Amino acid sequence: MLMRTDPFRVLDRLTQQVAGAAGTWSRPSAMPMDACRDGDEFVVSFDLPGVAADAIELSVERNVLTVKAERRPVGGDVEMQVSERPLGVFSRQLFLGDALDTDRIDAQYDAGVLTLRIPVAERAKPRRIAISAGEDSRRQIDA
Repeated sequence: MLMRTDPFRVLDRLTQQVAGAAGTWSRPSAMPMDACRDGDEFVVSFDLPGVAADAIELSVERNVLTVKAERRPVGGDVEMQVSERPLGVFSRQLFLGDALDTDRIDAQYDAGVLTLRIPVAERAKPRRIAISAGEDSRRQIDA
């Protein structure tokens, strides 16, 4: 149901982690995620610790889901002593299969984790097909 993204994205993310580069709007850093199927829906969780809920953008265009978030520096007259958490923009795109209902995505943000629940479309769910036997088919079987 979910299709993998660009395989070079992982290499790019590792390079950014080693280099310590912060993401910008033109070149965002990747964010870690988990995805699983839970009954008739897919559940995708993104780790966004320290990101305010109003700094998260979620959009769907056709079958491409885009998540962007920005972790901003601490404001005010604060003198940082240690700064190890990455700041900047984080982004992830998922290519969703046609079997998912992108019109009914549920998004919840709690404890630094953005959780999306994407239902499987009704047309993609398995269903039983009734077989009817008419009078003509009985005659052909008996003959």
